[in-house]
Amino acid sequence: MAIHFSSAVEAEATAYSGRITLFVVLSCVTAAMGGVIFGYDIGVSGGVTSMEAFLEKFFPAVYARMRGDTRVSNYCKFDSQLLTAFTSSLYVAGLFATFAAAPATRGFGRRPTMLVGGASFFAGAALGGGATTVYMVIFGRVLLGIGLGLTNQAAPLYLSEMAPPRYRGAFNNSFQFSIGIGALSASFVNYGTEKIPGGWGWRVSLALAAVPALLLSLGVLFLPETPNSLLQQGGDHLAAKRVLQQIRGTADVDAEFDGLVAAADASRGIRRPFCRILRREHRPHLVMAVAIPFFQQVTGINVIAFYAPVLIRTIGLGESAALLSAVMTSVVGSGSTLISMFVVDRVGRRALFLVGGIQMLVTQVIIGGILARQLGDDGGVSRGYAYLLLVLIAVYVAGFGWSWGPLGWLVPSEIFPLEIRSAGQSITVAVNFLFTFMVAQTFLAMLCRMRSGIFFFFAGWLVAMTAFVYWMLPETRNIPMEQMGKVWREHWFWKKVVGASQGADPKMNDLS
Repeated sequence: MAIHFSSAVEAEATAYSGRITLFVVLSCVTAAMGGVIFGYDIGVSGGVTSMEAFLEKFFPAVYARMRGDTRVSNYCKFDSQLLTAFTSSLYVAGLFATFAAAPATRGFGRRPTMLVGGASFFAGAALGGGATTVYMVIFGRVLLGIGLGLTNQAAPLYLSEMAPPRYRGAFNNSFQFSIGIGALSASFVNYGTEKIPGGWGWRVSLALAAVPALLLSLGVLFLPETPNSLLQQGGDHLAAKRVLQQIRGTADVDAEFDGLVAAADASRGIRRPFCRILRREHRPHLVMAVAIPFFQQVTGINVIAFYAPVLIRTIGLGESAALLSAVMTSVVGSGSTLISMFVVDRVGRRALFLVGGIQMLVTQVIIGGILARQLGDDGGVSRGYAYLLLVLIAVYVAGFGWSWGPLGWLVPSEIFPLEIRSAGQSITVAVNFLFTFMVAQTFLAMLCRMRSGIFFFFAGWLVAMTAFVYWMLPETRNIPMEQMGKVWREHWFWKKVVGASQGADPKMNDLS
């Protein structure tokens, strides 16, 4: 029943001239620093919340329970709303920042938005590293969230618009790969700083977030704006065409440029893109903008990313082992995302979604079963089972790393026509932050109350999202962004919603 893209649209995509140039690679590497920032924060927050010196200074009640309060269940030792507020405050700030990011990327461009986001993240990292009270730490997280809200809006759009259509999946997946690199860097940093005498290593971990923020801010100063954004802002057509020729490495860009001009002309006539996206012809875009980031968060990945060290300490391993496990999962996640970058434009998005979903489902069920049988309210599991759980977590992370991790950013960023692209990406990022916040804020309490059942909870969502992809998501591999409307009009379900005859002109099919 699943409908794939038409061969006619794919043929037109491959007819576009151009190649992967050093210029576009360097531009995309710099833009992907936004992913490094995101990944570093995810990794560093999970690590420092397992450091005893950090807990003793800012969360003494949690520290006391962890040190041996036998009256508290293993599953409840880290249950603290203040501790979860440290993690989730970033995502509340990011949620609100995305609504400012949508008009910013549309009116001022992708490049200035990334620049402001990098500066905000730099300030938040400095404040966190020098914090003396828990409120300073949390306010630093708020500044980090503002930076993430801006960069997560602009960077995926920048990557999708700069990349040649036939390689768009690989380039956009570099954003998730960069998230993995950031998380891996944070894991190594946490593992090293935990051993610094005097208990101030957590300050180094938090402050070093300023490094990728500085690299992004400085690098953006030398980046060009995307041709799509230049045209959307009413810029000179010749200047936009020169940029397109430069990033494609050829003067023969007329076919692609004509599509960009047509999309930009339609976009400038749209004054209220958030109202426009509610129209019937954009119903599949709106559904995907909400469903894909929602499903990405209820895979349970951020439970692993935020709290893997906490989970490892829960099952009985020590502080160093917990931080080392985070290094392992980061290496696996980065490696699997790298694999996805090489295969996503060959095997397609749907195949990776389905394989990764099934892989994560199986491992969640096994992890839940082992914990239900082996881990009680006190004591720990045997060392053999502890290491088996580490292996299962690694298999789970690999499944996410080549499916819902990169594709959760790729697919929403490539499906929107230009006139609603900023609004659609803003909705995607806002939903992502909203449910990241909800999962982060509630997980420790859910772990305390549901025990091992929490893993079966996420397994149920994995069943739902895998079925959703199979029935509702068409293939988007190799389709130019300005011609994406055809995949919805050929899909077994969405053609009933958008109308099979809408937009007869293939070059204008997304401009209605």
